[in-house]
Amino acid sequence: MEGCLYPVGTPIGNLKDITIRALEVLKDVDLIASEDTRRTRKLLSHYGIHTSLISFYEHNELKRIPYIIKQIKEGKSIAIVSNAGMPGISDPGCSLIKEAVKEGLRIVPVPGPTALISALVSSGFSTNEFVFEGFLGRKKSMRLNRLKRLKDEERTIIIYEAPHRIKKILPEIKQILGDRRIAVGREITKKFEEILRGRVGEIEKLFEKRRPQGEFTLVIEGEKVPRNS
Repeated sequence: MEGCLYPVGTPIGNLKDITIRALEVLKDVDLIASEDTRRTRKLLSHYGIHTSLISFYEHNELKRIPYIIKQIKEGKSIAIVSNAGMPGISDPGCSLIKEAVKEGLRIVPVPGPTALISALVSSGFSTNEFVFEGFLGRKKSMRLNRLKRLKDEERTIIIYEAPHRIKKILPEIKQILGDRRIAVGREITKKFEEILRGRVGEIEKLFEKRRPQGEFTLVIEGEKVPRNS
């Protein structure tokens, strides 16, 4: 029996945002490797799924990868899920998938929602070309260096940010990229979902009056290139 690794997309908020195929895979695999077992258990319980779980996150991935690879080689089917969305995007799933590719193992992706695409299509900016930067970093110096590399980027820019850093990153974006148009997605697909649109400075002032809550996806308009007359 050939083993298989299934990167499975799970809801980014609303538990109804999961495909029938994803539910079938989560039910039928031998094991689910989860970035947050508590969150995954809630999802599984909601749909009456009782598949065994093991934790797989940033601080134990090096230990877990050899075990998971061994299980797949022995013919087991294993699903990997992240906290939310598609595994392998801004989470430890990427390292496992790389190792599975290296070992020549079968990998079958099961598509699902992602915050970056949901925010992009809601932004009103160009979706023809875009660049996803993930989290820019905890340290200010790292964030500023990343932003400097994006200063002349013509494509739409997508960034993830945590609520406790949103007030820090907005003035940094304005400082390096200028007061561009931006769309900030908050709690996408959840009860208090909202898309805030305006100039960076306008959104910055908005958060001076309110406490940032929830996970944020920032979509920044690309640099406008002057056309020759």
